[in-house]
Amino acid sequence: MSSIQYSTSHLQRCTTSSNYNSSFKTITSSKRIEQYPPVSKAVKLRDAWTEFQGIKDWDGLLDPLDDRLRSEILRYGKFVEAAYCCFDFDTSSLGYATCRYPRESMLSECDLATSGYKVTRNLHATCGAARLPAWTEDRVPRWAATRSAWVGYVAVCTDKCEIARLGRRDVVVAYRGTATCAEWLENMRVALTRLPDDMAHGDRESMVQSGFLSMYTAREGTRRSLQDSIREEIGKILEKYADEPISITVTGHSLGAALAALTAYDIAGEFKHAPLVTVLSFGGPRIGNKNFRSQLEKIGTKVLRIVNSDDPITKVPGFVINEEECRRSKGGEEKKAAAAAAEGMWNWVQKRVEETQWVYAEIGKELRLSSRDCPHLSNGGVATCHDLKTYLQLVDSFVSSNCPLRATAKKVLSRAHHQQQDKQQEILCG
Repeated sequence: MSSIQYSTSHLQRCTTSSNYNSSFKTITSSKRIEQYPPVSKAVKLRDAWTEFQGIKDWDGLLDPLDDRLRSEILRYGKFVEAAYCCFDFDTSSLGYATCRYPRESMLSECDLATSGYKVTRNLHATCGAARLPAWTEDRVPRWAATRSAWVGYVAVCTDKCEIARLGRRDVVVAYRGTATCAEWLENMRVALTRLPDDMAHGDRESMVQSGFLSMYTAREGTRRSLQDSIREEIGKILEKYADEPISITVTGHSLGAALAALTAYDIAGEFKHAPLVTVLSFGGPRIGNKNFRSQLEKIGTKVLRIVNSDDPITKVPGFVINEEECRRSKGGEEKKAAAAAAEGMWNWVQKRVEETQWVYAEIGKELRLSSRDCPHLSNGGVATCHDLKTYLQLVDSFVSSNCPLRATAKKVLSRAHHQQQDKQQEILCG
């Protein structure tokens, strides 16, 4: 769940011929479309881009990875990068844990001036249960006791050309990852807890990670909760653009990925006529149990998890029990009586384990990548594997499970690797 401030040095050594920055600029260039397309063409565009939003669960688009979907993933990844860019990480600053820029210039300061989006709301999250003991108040620095922090923003597409390209007006909610001490403490509260009544949607068995839920619903003094801010802002947007096709895309990295899932779940359940709500998460931890997953699917929320198989953060917290695999392994082709007995034993074990409130379920669809496929990332540690830039680089390079990297990327990486070896040899040989 970390948001370690990442360095670009290792990525500069792992650059492909189709760097994700250039991919993003191509897709967001407002000069490509001079006017709205004809109605029939607009309908086709809307249908196509809605498919990239998961209306068909990305069937046939992930392996091999569709190039247009790749561009969309990278585009939303830039919005997450902006959430990191805007956050004040300087613990010696009076503005620590706040947004560094005015709302009007945030995206411009983060190289997103041509994105076609306008920030409409800053978002803050409060760590409700992560309080330091009273006796430490005078013994720890101010920044260590910070419980409420700027965590992301809401932005609405306002550019006519971009709206025409997408066939709809898109709303982005973007979140950064863990940054403050209190957020680290919330990450450690990994036991599952039931959703509050206003989020349960009638299912009292839906459970999510305690710390994530606390950050989403907690208030501090006059500071409203993240949930309150989201509901109010999305309500205003849906009312303002009620006569237009709209999509809501919630995206985040690490802790932000968990908050993204909670946000999308809340929006889809709170608003009766909510548009398509999609989650694009990078390096996200597990968040809830199988009932939570079922409720997500029931209310129509679409989730695409971008996962680096070498990133340990995506494998926590808790553990997952694959019921179908257990049944196959225990039942197999044995006699019916033996299979029934095995299934009965499995049900008993599952019930006992679930009572521990540590059994999580994977949600949505998964785009699985691996930093081992990139020579200059394969030897990196946890920080490198979990780094957002690593994720964006892997998305840009990925082709399919049978051909992990683009051929051009392999050539560039191989050449860079050999050049590095030659330089090392020259140094050794004097």
